[in-house]
This record gives sequence, structure tokens and C-alpha cells, in this order.
Amino acid sequence: MLNKSIKFLIENKLVAVLLLVLFVGWGVVNSPFDWNTGILPSDPVAVDAIPDIGENQQIVYTKWDGRSPQDIEDQITYPLTTSLLGIPGVRTIRSSSMFGFSAIYIIFEEDIEFYWSRSRILEKLNSLPSGLLPTDVNPSLGPDATGLGQIFWYTLEGRDEKGNVTGGWDLNELRSIQDFYVKYALSGASGVSEVSSVGGFVQEYQIDVDPELMRQYNINLEQVVKATRQSNEDIGAQTLEINKAEYLVRGLGYIKSIEDIENAVVTSEGFTSIRVKDIAKVNLGPKTRRGILDKEGAEVVGGVVVARYGANPLEVINNVKNQINEISAGLPSKELSDGRTSQVTIVPFYDRTELIQETIGTLNEALTMEILITVLVIIIMVFNLRASILISGLLPVAVLMVFISMKLFGVPANIVALSGIAIAIGTMVDVGVILSENIIRHLEEDEGKLSINEIVYNATAEVSGAILTAVLTTIISFIPVFTMIGAEGKLFRPLAFTKTMALTASLVVALFLIPPFAAVFFKKRNVKSVAGYIISAIIVVLGIAALLFGYVLGLVLIAFGITGILLLKKKITPKRSNLINIIISVLTIVYLLAEYWRPLGLERSIFWNLIFVSIIAFGLLGTFALFRKYYTRMLRWALRNKIAFLSVPTVIVILGVLIMQNTGKEFMPSLNEGSFLLMPTSMPHAGVEENKRILRQLDMAVANIPEVKTVVGKAGRTESALDPAPLSMYENIIQYKSEYMLNDEREWQRYKVNEDGMFVLKDGKLTINPNSELDEDDESDYSTENLKDPFMVKREDLVPDEDGEYYRNWRPEIESPDDIWNEIVRVTKLPGITSAPKLQPIETRLVMLQTGMRAPMGIKVKGQDLREIEAFGLKLEGIIKEADGVKDEAVFADRIVGKPYLLIDIKRERLARYGISIDDVQRTLKVAIGGMQITETVEGRERYGVRVRYPRELRENPQDIKDIYVPVEKGSPVPLEELVRYTL
Repeated sequence: MLNKSIKFLIENKLVAVLLLVLFVGWGVVNSPFDWNTGILPSDPVAVDAIPDIGENQQIVYTKWDGRSPQDIEDQITYPLTTSLLGIPGVRTIRSSSMFGFSAIYIIFEEDIEFYWSRSRILEKLNSLPSGLLPTDVNPSLGPDATGLGQIFWYTLEGRDEKGNVTGGWDLNELRSIQDFYVKYALSGASGVSEVSSVGGFVQEYQIDVDPELMRQYNINLEQVVKATRQSNEDIGAQTLEINKAEYLVRGLGYIKSIEDIENAVVTSEGFTSIRVKDIAKVNLGPKTRRGILDKEGAEVVGGVVVARYGANPLEVINNVKNQINEISAGLPSKELSDGRTSQVTIVPFYDRTELIQETIGTLNEALTMEILITVLVIIIMVFNLRASILISGLLPVAVLMVFISMKLFGVPANIVALSGIAIAIGTMVDVGVILSENIIRHLEEDEGKLSINEIVYNATAEVSGAILTAVLTTIISFIPVFTMIGAEGKLFRPLAFTKTMALTASLVVALFLIPPFAAVFFKKRNVKSVAGYIISAIIVVLGIAALLFGYVLGLVLIAFGITGILLLKKKITPKRSNLINIIISVLTIVYLLAEYWRPLGLERSIFWNLIFVSIIAFGLLGTFALFRKYYTRMLRWALRNKIAFLSVPTVIVILGVLIMQNTGKEFMPSLNEGSFLLMPTSMPHAGVEENKRILRQLDMAVANIPEVKTVVGKAGRTESALDPAPLSMYENIIQYKSEYMLNDEREWQRYKVNEDGMFVLKDGKLTINPNSELDEDDESDYSTENLKDPFMVKREDLVPDEDGEYYRNWRPEIESPDDIWNEIVRVTKLPGITSAPKLQPIETRLVMLQTGMRAPMGIKVKGQDLREIEAFGLKLEGIIKEADGVKDEAVFADRIVGKPYLLIDIKRERLARYGISIDDVQRTLKVAIGGMQITETVEGRERYGVRVRYPRELRENPQDIKDIYVPVEKGSPVPLEELVRYTL
């Protein structure tokens, strides 16, 4: 059947052409490389930078504002955890009890479907027994996403029409715009799971009651709460028919201003009303917050977009950007005092698009380089230009067929999956080489008796069985990889899939497409001289046109055209013509490798890169040629001296084992993400203002590093279940500049220089060339002006010039991203915060999802007392730092004790004396210290809370309770200090 299919396609070449067109067109449509498909539709494979190897996890999130971690643990986390253990498919449960909320992480078995597990959790939550949780507590299921879904972070900033920062907006204004406009608009983008806010202030109406005036008027807190609630209500009163027209009746009663609350009547006696403003001050103020966002030292408001589980991250980001473009015109603006117009603008500071495109671009470049090198090897070794073109054409077609299979089977494109294609290229080429060489051999042995179709068929049928067996053996050897589970399976199964599909595609192309095209390529033609001259002239003209448009490769077309003309004039023999064409092709490939590979770096000229590539390429090819020439002699010697020869591989195996035992082992090497995540922590007892000060210092210190493009720091958490961070934990996302200046397409760009090699700016000024080594003894290179200029120049200031030089963004002493990180570590050594290991955003999310910690390796300490556990951890921290190969900044012990508690113990015997209930005292405490939100008012589409609380001076020093009184039903209010005792 196999040979019949091959024969059919050889005899019906149009079918083979149609198959080729189908594979190429379909593959281009599904390509992840963001190609311009022209008239073809675009339906790319899902693209991300790296595979999501996190656990199959769901989050149950429960808020209980103002409650301590101990209360959360006892009344929410523990009872919920024990109830959720019975869900089918649960492997383990991790939980976290923090101030104001509980987060329970339910880890399911890998074979449990993601949305099925969510359904089971919802069923369990809906069937919880009454009384299990406090009455005002409602657990909720977290977003249908993983921590790796945080793909887009942004800030809201006031900017003018030129994009310059103007300011002019209060943090509460920006937070309202974020919460009630931007958040909802971006949530509507396809593939978005949630958009959460961070930073700024949430506005609320705050009623600061005066306890002295309340005592004088004999008014208690319950009356104030009741009066405020009853003054904030809209009603619907059905309809009225007036003059045969129906009118909808609305009773308007929502609070719209401070005056509405101030005029609310608390009590009335003797036709005299006591209003809220008589006993309290009402104002608009900030709600208590647990998250701060800072950009380079200035507090800002922002948000994070989370992609839905299973969505295409690149497509989701594009949808979000399209949504941003749609809503940007509707964002508010205001005129500033200096006459400028400040428009609220969405400014991204973390966009995974760049990383995805760079990752895919790197793999695209790697595949291109591999194909070029493979073509070079084939041309030199096979020494037949037609066969080389035929074999080389196999690779792109097979790669496109892999994209088709990835789309059909839902395998996303990432650095690991696409690496499988790169690994398989060597085997893919072998198939084509074996087939083509056998066809050439049959052509040489034929004496004109058989047609070209018969020769190609006989040559293909002779090796088809062997090729099929060899490829299937390789494919079968990868079956164990498909059986991997857990993180290993998620990481390596895509690689095994793409490698298997690449080999399968190469088998299809080699056995079914190469033979019919080989029958066309190797067919002897008697081209008439006139037609030959016309074709050669067209090639020369195309080459000249390419040169005029600036394409140096036009010289290659001119050379091919001239060679064709010389062959037609019989100035050279066909054999010599083939040799010349091969030399032209080889030189072209070597030039392309030198131009796009740049192994010596961009600071070296193309000449030296070309010399280096030539030495490497021709040196290796020469070695292979010598090996092939003297192979039979070496084989004879090895057969005569078996023991001596076998000692060589034996020594190699022993050395390999010894070296392997002494090398580091890493499950997943770090991907260079182009950004860092600085995650130090402060002391647990640090307050909001202290954390804000430290965060500002960190951002300002990092922003002053010339190689850093932008830095945005977060203290605390966003309004999301995916971010259960305490206020004392910082996350500074640091974007650093690329080593060389890039254009809008993120390609290396050359810029204009003068005769002295200095870069010319658009304003006519010059800046020294940072690509050259600065002379430390030359004061002109290190003057105050010149020291700053080379590394602070923007791309918009430079003049693009194809004959210019590449502009290096980094200082001469900075040679790698590790050097930038060392600079960050140096400037962020601040008192009061811990050190931080080298982390990157995606890498950190994956580690935290897998381990629940900020590091891939950790030591758990168990004991009877938290203080003893912490003390032991601190001692262990010092010991581990002394271990060989351990970086000091990578070791830190969690501070689990240190958040101070003010325990207020109620004297129950005193309550009985005054006839006061526990609830009366607790309500007074709640309002006096933390304030109590009693209602919400709606203004348009915005909602504002209404909170009753005691004056600030009492809340800042809760031990000074002489002015706090608890109401008594009959009699004078009782001072709180008589009813409670304090413990710090």
C-alpha cells in the first residue's frame, strides 16, 4: 500500500502539488509566529512563553473584614478545610489565614478536569451545614485562572497629548475611574477571567462621632447607625396613571452628598431635632486599604488583567489592548492650572506580549539558523544543488505541518514545545538525505532504459521500508515521555508531541512529496538557448533591482544569472556550472549566518563575524570531509585493534559519569524574561505608612540604575484571590532595557554616527559611542555630561541609518542581566527589610504555585510554639548561608511572629452590674477603633460605603479610652475603661 501510494503521487504530480499547497497554506494559517497571512485567515496556535506546570488548583476565598488571623483560622479556615476534604479527586489542601481573609488552596489530581472541579467545590459550598461559619461570612470560589494568568499590569496616569506625565489627578479619583469604568471595560475582553485593582484610595462617607456630645444628648451608637441607614433608601411605588399615561413612581432617598448625612435626624424631643451634624463630623475619606502601588517613587493606581484558564495568552492581551483603544477616548480629562490638558491614560508596565514575541522570535530565529546550517551541510556533503534544494524544502513544510497538528490537538506553542521541532530537525534531514542520495545513485546507474518516473519510484521503494522503520523506532522510543504526570508531564509532553509530529511530518513529506518533485527536478531538459537567455536575463534584472532597493543579496541573483548565461554560451561545462552555483550558495549561507547570528556580538563588525562563522563552518565541514575520506582506514584499524579502540569509549563513559555527578541539576532552567521581580519583606509589625516609605525607597533606588527602563512596586495585595500577599511583602516588577536599541518591530536597529564614531542626535548634538570601550584615563569620556548621556538617550532622539552602528543601552561594565541584578541588590540593601533571591515574574508565579513559597526549595520547621519555631528558623538561616554555593541573599527565614496584638478582655462581672451585654461592648469597640460600615449609597454607577467611627485621636491610641462610653438602657453611659482590660 505504501509503495502504491508513492507511485500514484509520482504519476499524478498535480495531486502532490495540491497537497503541498494545502500543507503550506494551512500551516501558515496556524503559525504562531504572527506572520502576515495576506488573503489567508489567521488562526494561530495558542502562544505563551513557557508551559504552565503549576498544580491543578482551585481557590476558596473568604473575606471577613477587620478580623485577626487567629479568628480567621479558628472560625473560617479550619471548618472550611475539613468540609472540603471530602470532594472527590482532592489530593491535598493548603490554607492561609491572614488579616481580614482566608485563602484555601485545593489541589486536585492531574486527571481531574479544571471546570469539573469548580462545579464540585460550588456544590460543597452550597451544601455546608448552617452555623458552620459566622452569619455575615460568605466563601467564594476564586477566578477560573492560575497565578500564571497575570499577563497584563497597568497604571492610570494623567498625560498630555504628547504622552508626557502631567499629574493633576488625586489617587481617589483614579481609583474610582479604575473601579467603575476601566475594570468593567477590560473584563469584557474575550478570554479575561478577572481584572483586579490595586493602589490609591477607595472613597467612603465617614461619620466621626463625638463621644462627649453623644453623652450630653444621651444618644448611643445604635441610634446614629439607625438614623444613617434610614436616611439612605430608594423605593419603587409601582405606577400611577395620569391622563391615560402610565408613570413609574420612584421614591428618591439615596445619600448624594455630605449634607444629606449631616441633616439626617438622630432623635427628636420637644419639637427639637438632633441631627448627625450636631454630634459628629461627616466627610469623604479613604477606606482602609491593604495594598499600595508605587511607580518610581510616586504612589499610583493600577490593575492586573488575568487570563482565563486554557485561553490563548497572546490573543487575550491583544483583545485587552483593543479594548483599551476603544475606551481611551472616553477616559476623563481636565484642564490644569498651567493650561495643559491632562487625560487619564492606561499605561502598561508589565506586558507579556514582549516576552512571548521574543521567545517565539528566538525560536523562529533558531529554526531559521538550523535550516541554514542544515542546507550548508547538505550542499557540501551531497554536492548536488538540486538535491540540496529538494532536501531543504522538506524542513519548512514539515514544520508547518507540526503547527497544524498542534492546533488540532490543542498543544500551545511555547519555548519547550517548539524546542521539540528544533531537536527533530537532524532526524528530519536524515530522511531526505537517504532518499535523495538513493535517487541520485539510481540516476547515475541508469543507462537511459527507464523513464524518470520509474527511476524515482524504484529508488524510493527500495528505501521506503527502511525509512519507515527508522522513523517509527524513534517515535516509539518517546512513548514513555507521554506517560509522565505532574509538573514533569506538563513540561515534557508538549516537547515529545512536537518532536513526534515533526518526525511524522518529515516521513509524510519524504515518502509522498519528495518523490514526485524529484521526478521534476532531476528530469533532463533540453532548454532552448533563447528561453535560457531570457530566464538568465530576468534573474540578473531582478538582482539589479534588489541592489537598487538596498538588498545586498541581489548580488546572488546576478551571480546565478551570469552563471546561466556562461553555461548557455558553453564557456563553462555543466559540471563546473554546478560547482559555481554551489560555491555561490555556500557563500550566501555563510553571509546570512554571520549577519543574523552575530556570534561575536553586535559591537563587532560584519567582517569579523563573517571570518568567525567561516572558520567554524568550513572547519567543521573540513573535519567531516576528512573523516569521510579516511573512514575506511579508521574502520580497518578499529577492527584489527578492538581492545585498544574500545578503551576510548570506555574512558569517555567513565569521565561522563564522573562529570555528571559533579554538575548542578535543574528541573527547569530559568528563562530570560527581560524583567526581574524583587520580593523582599519588611517586619510583620510594619504599618501602612512605613511600608509605603520603604516601597518608595526601593523603587527610587532601582529607577536610578541606567539600565532599568521602569520599576513599579506593590506592597500588600490586589483585590483578588490570586494575590494573598501581606502588607509587609513587596513585589517590585523591574523592566530593564534590551542590550541594544530596538525598533518598533523589536529588531536590532542601526543609527547614524559621525566620522569619529559618535552618535548623531536629531537635535544636532552628539553623544559618545557606548559600544566602544571607554578609556578610564580619558577624562573627556567620563565628564559629568558624557557619563550620563550615552545611557539616558531615548530611541526617539537617534537617527536611524542602515549604514550606522547599533546603539548599546548598557554601560560597558554591564555584560549580562546578572550584572543588572547585582546592581539592584546593591542599591536595595535597606535597613528593616530582608534580602531577596533573584526572581522573575513568571518563574516566581510557577514556583509559588508549586511549592506555596517564594523559592523552589525550602525547609519546613515544626514545633509546639511559634516563637521557638521562628527562633530556630533564624538560627538555621545563618547556618545555611555558610554552605558552599549558596548565595546570602537567597536565604531568608520567614518572620512568623512579630505582628503585635492588642487584646481587649471584657470584664463580665462588671457587665452584670450595669446590665450591659457583650454585644454592646463589642459594637462600641468595633466603631471606636475600626469603624463600622453600615450602608452603601449609589451615585450613578458608583457605590460608596458609609462608615461610623470615633475621632482619629481615639483610634490612633486605643488605650486612651477615657472618652469612650458604652450606652446603658437605663442610666448614664459607662466609661469603657471600667469594663475591659488590655493585654499587649
